[in-house]
Amino acid sequence: MNWDRPDPFVIELAVGSEDIDGLGHANNAVYVTWLERCAWRHSQFLGLDLVEYRRLDRAMAVVRHEIDYLASAYEGQQLSMGTWIVASDQRLKMDRCFQLIRPQDGTTLLRAKTTFVCIELSSGRPKRMPPEFIEGYGRALFQG
Repeated sequence: MNWDRPDPFVIELAVGSEDIDGLGHANNAVYVTWLERCAWRHSQFLGLDLVEYRRLDRAMAVVRHEIDYLASAYEGQQLSMGTWIVASDQRLKMDRCFQLIRPQDGTTLLRAKTTFVCIELSSGRPKRMPPEFIEGYGRALFQG
């Protein structure tokens, strides 16, 4: 697979009939759902699941998506989405990049970047990352 960066965290996706819009391809809003699914599975892989978020009274909340839609996905296609944590100030903000590839022909369908801010769950306000976030997400920080 021709990933933009080495060693992505990867999830496999299947384009279902419910993902298709009136134009016959996967709707752009579905891609955002896939971004969230990939980010969340990576967090879980790093040991930062909902249980841990609640225990720490912290979460990483999306504040910005930047998405380049490069090609369409169609019903029945199998896709691979990779993600990398590319920046973290280890206080409040963290950036993730994503790449969506159709393995059948190697086409990159999407590139995206999402910015997250650490919030306190009980108040919804921005709050410093706890040591568990700095350690867990820091392990996955791309060094390139």
